[in-house]
Amino acid sequence: MLRDKSLIPLSHQHQHALALCVRIARASPVPNADVEAWQEEIVQIFQGEIRIHFAAEEQVLFPAAQTFQELAPLVEELLADHVALREHFGRAEKRGLSAPELSVFGEKLSAHIRKEERWLFERMQQLMNQEELSRLGQQLDDVLKQAAQACVLPTDATKLRPAK
Repeated sequence: MLRDKSLIPLSHQHQHALALCVRIARASPVPNADVEAWQEEIVQIFQGEIRIHFAAEEQVLFPAAQTFQELAPLVEELLADHVALREHFGRAEKRGLSAPELSVFGEKLSAHIRKEERWLFERMQQLMNQEELSRLGQQLDDVLKQAAQACVLPTDATKLRPAK
């Protein structure tokens, strides 16, 4: 199903985060010498975009989804994912992630995003009418406008590498 325009800003941010996940996967096993650079980039992405993205989901998207009883368990799972992912972001900020934990982080973030895109967004588009989706989109835009528009560029240590 095509993504409704109300959810496209979240999907674009998902693409940015998935690109990070792909780069981590391709770099794995991450050399210990590069762990600091990866954590710096993760922190920059969290502070510039993901922090606001999570807020938009928690303040706007998830409450709207929870009005549909069938989506409530999925929303609870996604909220638990946010807690776990914030813990990873916090550990990265303190430079506390090991090389293997970077891979686990990338896998968890990727799985979370795919759950939202494939299950939550798809089902919300089926359950909500166009007026509801439009109203949701405006509310999301109000929160997301706080997100940084700058692109975090990978360093030599974190740039995309050819698939192994």
